[in-house]
Amino acid sequence: MTISKGDALQSLKPGAEWAWTGSDYSGLVWKDSKQTQPTESEINAELTRLQTEYDNKQYQRNRAKSYPSVRDQLDMQYWDKKNGTTTWVDAVAKVKSDNPKP
Repeated sequence: MTISKGDALQSLKPGAEWAWTGSDYSGLVWKDSKQTQPTESEINAELTRLQTEYDNKQYQRNRAKSYPSVRDQLDMQYWDKKNGTTTWVDAVAKVKSDNPKP
């Protein structure tokens, strides 16, 4: 996913009223009298910050897709307790090792 200038504006000035009439900063039409318009450099810095934050959490999105369902994990835990096995711990450990934190 690519973070947009609109995402950056929303993050910098939540609830502000604005519109884009073009693709660059000169196309920003600031309609909010309650909040000051951010500068182009402020928007670009926020854009970079948000994109970096999103990119750095890719491992979390990968892990979320890889974990067994909650139902399956509960079943694993039940049978592990009953049989003295480590199926659930092994499954979770594999997801974590396959998708390490940066």
